[in-house]
Amino acid sequence: MNKKTLSALSALMTSVRTSPRILKAKPSINFFLLNYIRRFQVRKVGGQVILHSHLPPLNSRAYARFVDEHLLGKSEGPSHAQIGLTNACPQRCVYCYNRDRTGRRMDPAMILRTIDALREMGVVWIGLTGGEPLLSKEIVEITRHASQDCAVKLFTTGCGLTPGLASDLKGAGLFSVCVSLDHWEAGIHDRGRDYPGAFSEALRAIGIFKSAGLDTCVSAVLSKEMIRTGGTETFLEFLRTLEIDEAWLSETKPSVQAFWNEDLVITEEERRGLAAIQDRWNKRGRMTVNYLGHFEGGDHFGCNAGSKMIYIDAFGEVSPCVFTPLTFGNVRERPVGDIWNDMRSRFAPSSTCFANANFRLFQKHTDGRIPLPPEASRALAREASFSPPARFVRLVNGRRKETG
Repeated sequence: MNKKTLSALSALMTSVRTSPRILKAKPSINFFLLNYIRRFQVRKVGGQVILHSHLPPLNSRAYARFVDEHLLGKSEGPSHAQIGLTNACPQRCVYCYNRDRTGRRMDPAMILRTIDALREMGVVWIGLTGGEPLLSKEIVEITRHASQDCAVKLFTTGCGLTPGLASDLKGAGLFSVCVSLDHWEAGIHDRGRDYPGAFSEALRAIGIFKSAGLDTCVSAVLSKEMIRTGGTETFLEFLRTLEIDEAWLSETKPSVQAFWNEDLVITEEERRGLAAIQDRWNKRGRMTVNYLGHFEGGDHFGCNAGSKMIYIDAFGEVSPCVFTPLTFGNVRERPVGDIWNDMRSRFAPSSTCFANANFRLFQKHTDGRIPLPPEASRALAREASFSPPARFVRLVNGRRKETG
């Protein structure tokens, strides 16, 4: 038995000790999880056993809830949520999914109530985003509230970070942080974010988060040019020198009008190429590579926008995920559970990214407002295409008999 298999078995046993009820899951599900775990090098940070930052730590209360409520209980609510704490940000990334959203910011009390409602619905993983979430004066309080039995991850540019704030966030229960970094050359990264000094701010933040003892990742948005010219591996070589825990990768998504262009959307061949790069790098060890398109692929968990994923922006608008410029209602006007049920009835788990597959409909239905208002979002959903569900979804739902 090789080292990777032994590591995967050890991680699976950790999850069993945390949630013994996982043994009640079908053998095919546990076999799937074992094979998935083998693709990563399990890391231990501050007592947490982490496969990658898109899943709760395997020894956490949040993971136990995932098993009880989503593997065994088959909850119809979301398992993952992202919440925008503010839309304010000193950087102006051309591809930013939030840059054109406007409105009246949710106050802290509304954010906390929304987190409580999401927890009741089944959410076990919460991503804090923005804008720049570090600009929220209430971020430590929100983190502490959300981390009671959810895994909380922070997405940040690093602007505004201090050692004291990093320490406070760790003490509040933050389990992982992703600092935005899109290129190994400072000038290219800074231009893409329209912010001189963005590169140095990111490196400074990485050092502070590492010193605080947090699971420290880089969130990288890969340009089509980098993917086409083979620059991804050069970039990963650079990230490895930073001694981060994880490189969390995604391609640019067609979330804003500037990217509603066939030539800018990743192809299936390119997606598979990035997934292969992830697997090669994870065999080397030292730094986890976690490519979102691999997670979303048909062989694994698939795209669950609107079926297991929910996004609530800083103004309270509810979307299927951060990459979809749609809203199905505002939490100030309707309970988030009611909005979720409306949205979920129109979405299906899929083997391909919803935004990548349906971006042409964004252009067809928009009247210039981002996100598209509820009626336009519903009309778009009626025309949207969904590929068959991914393997994990089929196993959990029992739609098709699967064998190892």
